Amino acid sequence: MSTLSLITFIARTADRNPRGMLGAATLCDALAEQLDLDPLIIGTPFEPLNGGWKAELDAAMPDLQDLAQACEQILTLHMTPLIVMGRCASALATLPVVARNRPDACVVWFDAHADANTPDNSVSGYLGGMVLTGAAGLWDSGLGGDMSLSDVVLVGVRDIDPAERALIDADLLRAVPPGKNMIDQLRTAIGNRPVYIHIDCDVLEPGIVPTEYRVPGGLTLNDLRACCDVLAQNEIVGIEIAEFEVCWGDAGEIASPESLLEALKPLLRRFENS
Repeated sequence: MSTLSLITFIARTADRNPRGMLGAATLCDALAEQLDLDPLIIGTPFEPLNGGWKAELDAAMPDLQDLAQACEQILTLHMTPLIVMGRCASALATLPVVARNRPDACVVWFDAHADANTPDNSVSGYLGGMVLTGAAGLWDSGLGGDMSLSDVVLVGVRDIDPAERALIDADLLRAVPPGKNMIDQLRTAIGNRPVYIHIDCDVLEPGIVPTEYRVPGGLTLNDLRACCDVLAQNEIVGIEIAEFEVCWGDAGEIASPESLLEALKPLLRRFENS
């Protein structure tokens, strides 16, 4: 019996288009088939709200509470959550739960963005840019603030706002940028700690998979796989994947998740025969 528990979170959480919710369902289907798992599906897709951070959070709260409860149950059973979510804002529900249950774990956050603004300093007011600070209790999300920023390693980050840069420069948040030393820096940053892995698909170079945000200078699939090779040497507390859109643009070609899953193979193979 597998120790993995697959969750698909298809609810609206700060979505600006429906492609992330649909992409989560597509990616989940591929994972369910590959790993022979029956997913727990949480939420119902709705049209994007396109509101401010508070309106988005309030609208998503019932589904986010369900996600937090499901994650809590999985970790209590000493199983490993594998969560597919449309937008990384949904991690406001998961990260505090992980921190409470596995305070020894390091959160490895693959993302083009630092996601460490707060409602007081965010220029855009976008909920997805406040995830790590919310999970760390720098503002009250209503979902817990049990995580410490010192337990986070940003990987592939390159679009950093001034308030986020201040956290990094003050050594309150650790960043491993893309580049030739990324793998060695990642290995040093995580040490022998258990890892909880979040992968926002915009960490990749634009054009590899469809995402809402496109930030040049990202990881290749080979880079991502090399990072996964390093992470697979440690205990894996959980994995979550966000921001895979179902197609390229509003009327674009349907996207396949196969190349992404191939890059994640070092992580997933840990569970294929467990």
